[in-house]
Amino acid sequence: MEAKVSELREGLGERLPEAFAWLVHLYTALGVAASLFALIAVYEGRARDMFWLLGVAILIDGTDGILARRADVKKWTANFNGRKLDDIIDYLNYTFIPVFFAYRFNLVGEYGVWVLAFVLIASLYGFCNEAAKTHDGHFTGFPSFWNATVFYMYVIKTPVEFNTALLIFLSILVFVPLKYLYPTQAQSHRLLNIFLAFVWGFATIGIMLTFDDPHPIMVALSLLYAVYYLVASFAANLPKR
Repeated sequence: MEAKVSELREGLGERLPEAFAWLVHLYTALGVAASLFALIAVYEGRARDMFWLLGVAILIDGTDGILARRADVKKWTANFNGRKLDDIIDYLNYTFIPVFFAYRFNLVGEYGVWVLAFVLIASLYGFCNEAAKTHDGHFTGFPSFWNATVFYMYVIKTPVEFNTALLIFLSILVFVPLKYLYPTQAQSHRLLNIFLAFVWGFATIGIMLTFDDPHPIMVALSLLYAVYYLVASFAANLPKR
């Protein structure tokens, strides 16, 4: 009897790491649930709800990698591609839903749907480009931060002509092999990155809580990180002395 109990325990012990790995994949997959609810929010005209839901998706995307490495998912679920799962969900939350949002809330002009189609195609290239991420913590080509792009367009209420031109410009930059910081992996100025990311998060939550009439200071603080990100990314492309 004791031998059978011992065998059962050993069997369960062998299965636990695999079960944990599958739970991590399930956690990643919750991002697609956020996608569905965000898409419904856009369809129903609930702008703030969509951004909250995309915020949940960003939180999942920013933490599942740590869990995946801890669970060693490549070993315990070798036949399941977690990276592909992550990319599918990211394309929905970082590109497709923000683009649909831009259409639904008239952020582009009358023929802007063609511009939005270009954004979708350019972003597909970025996701499928094997060189899209470098080993030193950078993206190659403009990363698909369309969620942040349409967020500021909507909050600041920039003109549709400006929005259309900016979307075209950023879509072209997807194909240009310049370096852009990978916020969670960049090693240079790590403490500054963390501090400014914290300021950005605080200010962005402040904007969300007063969404219909956000305080200009909160908007300015939130934009501070965006400006830093662009400057730091530009500096990463300068030749090393």
